Amino acid sequence: MTTSQQGLLPTTRRALLHRIAVAQSDGRTPSLAAAVVRGGQRVWDGARTSLDGQAPDANTQYRIGSITKTFTAVLALRLRDEGLLDLNDPLEKHLPGTGTGAGEATIADLLAHTGGLAAEASTGPWWERSPGSLRPELSDVLGDEPHRHPVGRRFHYSNPGYTLLGALVEQLRGAPWEDVLQREVLHPLGLERTGVRPRAPHVGGWAVHPWADVLLPEPAQDFGRMEPAGQLWSTTGDLARFATFLAEGDDRVLSARSVREMRTPAAPAEAADLADGVTYGLGMQLQYKGGRLLAGHSGSVPGFLANLSISVADDVAAVVLANCTSGPQVSAVAGDLVRIVAEAEPRIPEPWRPLMHVDPAVLELAGPWYWGTNGVVLRPRADGLLALDPLSGSGRRARLRPNGDGTWTGLDGYFAGELLRVVRRADGTVDHLDLGTFVFTRRPYEEGAAVPGGVDPEGWRGIG
Repeated sequence: MTTSQQGLLPTTRRALLHRIAVAQSDGRTPSLAAAVVRGGQRVWDGARTSLDGQAPDANTQYRIGSITKTFTAVLALRLRDEGLLDLNDPLEKHLPGTGTGAGEATIADLLAHTGGLAAEASTGPWWERSPGSLRPELSDVLGDEPHRHPVGRRFHYSNPGYTLLGALVEQLRGAPWEDVLQREVLHPLGLERTGVRPRAPHVGGWAVHPWADVLLPEPAQDFGRMEPAGQLWSTTGDLARFATFLAEGDDRVLSARSVREMRTPAAPAEAADLADGVTYGLGMQLQYKGGRLLAGHSGSVPGFLANLSISVADDVAAVVLANCTSGPQVSAVAGDLVRIVAEAEPRIPEPWRPLMHVDPAVLELAGPWYWGTNGVVLRPRADGLLALDPLSGSGRRARLRPNGDGTWTGLDGYFAGELLRVVRRADGTVDHLDLGTFVFTRRPYEEGAAVPGGVDPEGWRGIG
């Protein structure tokens, strides 16, 4: 029986409760709700509140702010997977009229916040505390000078960029963003407590005075055109299910391959980001914390803080929601919840299983190979991939998938996207492997093999 089937140990559960209790108390937040996911199941819920007998549960709605962006990114990737757009298309191609301002940014630029656009709406008052009716058109969001940086050159977080992605969804689907989201993501995934407006039970948003233990209610504005950037309300229960989807995919919504693409770095990191180990994928924030890669997103709007963090390697995800404008560092809390579970109850590896069928031509590739004097080993895996690993110490690693024609394509590391070809002699025996023009032979600088530059005819020798 796996850990996820058993549930978490009492000592682990207590450590999780202690962490959120400290966050709620030290962060001075009216309430804080959290959940932990493992093995695709919600295995722990916890909550703390300043009101006795009114603790939120997994069904209580909070506003989730910019976690909304990840939902919008899912809709954009669905359009790509259906062939309705290419991520390298400029926005103007599908949303005419944006070319002179933001339209030269590609869809990928907008998803990764590399479109050079301003961080906030450029016209009117602070958009998160004012009605969306003040910005009825895209031009009201973008202003006369939407750019702050050259397109594609640097990461600059942009709420207007996701407003444009929402408009793109509406243009290609012929329906409001809210309706498309409900039909294509929320309903298939069973996220019945997620939506653009609160439904009871839900909490109110509060500002906590920085120097006194008193509260001020925050307004809950409808963001209008800015909805795709930060409008949604949700629960720890729904976000736990969403976390499972972002880790595993669901073919009814988006494939495992596409959600993996969302979790792949797509934006150049700034110096400050490198120091914090933070970068951005396609609609997902990525952070290395304590040697662990966390994928997900944070959210912040007046009155609310939110975070969803996933460690795919540990098969653990955490959701943390709070109803205060500032207070606990919810991203740190979520990261700690993941760490507590991962360290206290390490993931149990899947049983090793042999290949069901083996192609002799593939088995022939197994074993050691040499690029110059650097040794690697190729190993056919039960999942149908080839694994390339250094024979000893550090070195380049890769997984390669078969293309069905005797070639293989690298999936990660230095060789991601590079082609592996098996080059044979006239008699059918393998002469060498060509991986992105790197020649791998069975012996270091093997005599008679097609090594670039040739091999000295006198062969290996000593000194003197």
